[in-house]
Amino acid sequence: MNYKSPFLLAAVLALLSIAPAANAQQSFNTQLNLGLLSVLPQPTTTDPPGNFNNVHPGEFDPGNTQLVQSMWINGIGCPDNAFIAMPNSTFTGVQGTQPYADPACPIGDSTDQHIEGLLMAKTGPTANFAAATAELINVKSIVLTELGYDIRKSGSTLTDRGSHCGAGAPRFDIVTQDGALHFIGCNSPPPTVMSMSNDYLRLRWAPIGFNAQTGVLEQITQPVQRIVIVFDEGSDTAPDNFGAAILDNIDVNGTLVGAGASTSNSTK
Repeated sequence: MNYKSPFLLAAVLALLSIAPAANAQQSFNTQLNLGLLSVLPQPTTTDPPGNFNNVHPGEFDPGNTQLVQSMWINGIGCPDNAFIAMPNSTFTGVQGTQPYADPACPIGDSTDQHIEGLLMAKTGPTANFAAATAELINVKSIVLTELGYDIRKSGSTLTDRGSHCGAGAPRFDIVTQDGALHFIGCNSPPPTVMSMSNDYLRLRWAPIGFNAQTGVLEQITQPVQRIVIVFDEGSDTAPDNFGAAILDNIDVNGTLVGAGASTSNSTK
């Protein structure tokens, strides 16, 4: 989806301006964001700037609570080019296979060979000063036209089925080169649902986010310094009280990343 039209951006801003802000949650997120971003090391890469190509999971846990986790895991992502096995008549072996693709993700990351998904979890209360994180690599100097991801959830972003999708988590924290911090929550501002299935929703946002300093919803026009996905809402957060989300195919300006170096077979 192309969000470059100034008329579309103006219409989206006008629509979103009437949505009530979750002030208490935003206040907590602002404090956490500032602490988190001051501690998380800046990503290092030898690639040319502006060539988004990886998402590195991590944990912000200064109290060593061991209650947050972020990890790429095989077999939980949105399959766009997979297959299923069919049993033989005695159910003692495989007779053959059939192609399988989830309609929510008609196009995915072509480098993903293991149907990877990004698990982000926070066990216990939201008030715990800790978060699961995922750093988007090589986004410096990009001017945003869209952001998005696939989330393992059924129905809509507001249901209690599947991954947690709240106003504050999972969210994009976007730092621009003028020092401003904006955030885009999973359902605030509301995303555009591009496609869906029983398993996944494909969500997209225009470059419009809440200014962490002012709370104002505004267009993000400055070049990017860094982008981090943050999950800091625990199992005390309605409507799902799940405290976890599975993401895939992280989208920056149409480039999708759906696999990473850290999987369930890795050690920490």
